[in-house]
Formats: sequence, structure tokens, C-alpha cells
Amino acid sequence: MTDAVPEIRNIPVAAITVLNPRTRNKRVFQELVTSIANLGLKKPITVSARPDGGYDLICGQGRLEAFVALGQSDIPAVVTEASEEDCFVMSLVENLARRQHRPLELVKEIGVLKDRGYSTQEIATKTDFSAEYIWAICFLLDNGEDRLIAAVERGVIPHTVAMEIAKAGDREVQEALAEAYERKALPGNQVLAIRKIIEQRKTSGKAGRSGAREGGGPRVRVTADALVRANRKETDRQKLLVKKAALTQSRLVFVVNALRRLLDDDHFVTLLRAESMHTLPRPLAERLGAAGR
Repeated sequence: MTDAVPEIRNIPVAAITVLNPRTRNKRVFQELVTSIANLGLKKPITVSARPDGGYDLICGQGRLEAFVALGQSDIPAVVTEASEEDCFVMSLVENLARRQHRPLELVKEIGVLKDRGYSTQEIATKTDFSAEYIWAICFLLDNGEDRLIAAVERGVIPHTVAMEIAKAGDREVQEALAEAYERKALPGNQVLAIRKIIEQRKTSGKAGRSGAREGGGPRVRVTADALVRANRKETDRQKLLVKKAALTQSRLVFVVNALRRLLDDDHFVTLLRAESMHTLPRPLAERLGAAGR
């Protein structure tokens, strides 16, 4: 048994409603118009008939607009039966399947599906993306600025890093973090640390709600270079802390070993007891015990 061949009919272009209009590259569109003018329509559009006699476009907006540009009143179309909601979703999915979409187009159309009440898993199933990726895109749409979203779509910034950047509520900070990461001046594992430094400074009063200087001075603009300097300063501070901790540990080890040797001397212990100094703080006693094992 073979599948029925879909019926192709000529329908008025004026009767077709585009539910999900897309903006197009003028050069690419003109090439499409020229191709149809010279070679004809290679593939009919797909529409769904409405009860009022009109049609909802499912796929083929470019071909439809090319026919309008060529002054054609009718266009070959495959007519199917689908609800307006199904037509809208099919149109979105058809757009998402294209490889020539603009950077922001894909994520915004995912956002449209989210706004229409589809769950992360449902969108993932319809678009053939992972649920994790869809969730990240929805988070970025709610919290990220356009440059950050575009960087994710271009593959310049991983969505996991972009999500950490998007958690910075200030769009200027997001832009600076994204620029620093794109320039490879800020490693991904440092994004969270820098964002926390900025948040701590705002909380402590070093920068007000608008990022102003202490004392009410002019606003200090957050830039990628400023974030890189802050990262280096924080890295130097942490290295200094590590050095101080290592020095403190070596001194503590020296003290513990010295005390252990003194406490092994019976005469010294007898002297301590005579002076009522034979007890030790528990942490030091436990360390001495561990060192003696």
C-alpha cells in the first residue's frame, strides 16, 4: 500500500495568512525571486484551509513573497488540515530546521514556543535539541542581553558559561563579561568568581546601584578590561593567601614538632606540672597526638 500523493492546488496569494513572519536577507530573497522567475516554482508551499475560506501558511514564506514580488495572483500549494496552533508550531519548527537562520532567530523562536505554553521537554522534542540546551536558551532569553545570546548561537560562548554571565543582573556587566570571554582574556572557570566579586562590591557599597564611585562621584563604566584587571587582582590576592597559609602551616608544624619533643622530656613535663601548666588546648593536644603517631 502506497501513501497518497498530496493534491496540489493553485490558491490566491491574498487568501494566505503568514502566522509566523520572518525577516529575510535581501540578497538571498532576490536570488529566490530570480530563480522562480527563470525556472518556476520547484516546490509548492504548504497551507492549512480555514473555515472562512482562507489559508494559514505552514511553510514557504519566501516562495510566497517571491510570487507576490513577481505580481502573481495564485501560487501552487499543498493543502492540509491543521489547527491554527499546529500551523504556528509547524511553521516555527520548519524555520528552526533551516541552517541559514540568523543568530538570534533560533533562540527567539524557541522563546515563542515557551511563551505559548510548551514545556522544555516538548520544545526539545519538536526542535530536536537537547532539553538542557532548550532550558539554557529559555533562561538566557529571560535574563541575558542580545550579544550574549548571539554569542551562544555562534558557538563562541558555551551555554553553561553564558548562564553564569546572565546571572549578573546588570546588562553592562553581562556585556563586559561576554566580551572578556570572547577575547579569551577571561577563562570560563573565572566568570563565576568575577561575577561574585562585582556583586560583593555592590553589596559592600563600593559601587552603588548604578555603579557610582564612593562619595557620589561619576558613574564608573564596567568594561572587559576592567573585569580582566579585577580578575588578575583577585588571582594575585588568592596567590598571596595561599603563600600566607603555607607559611602559617610550616610554622605550626615547627611548633607542634618542637612541643612534641619537649613533652617527651620527663624533666620538662615535671617542671610544667610544678607550675600548673601541664594542660593544653584541645586542638593543640589533638594535633600533638596525631603528630606522635
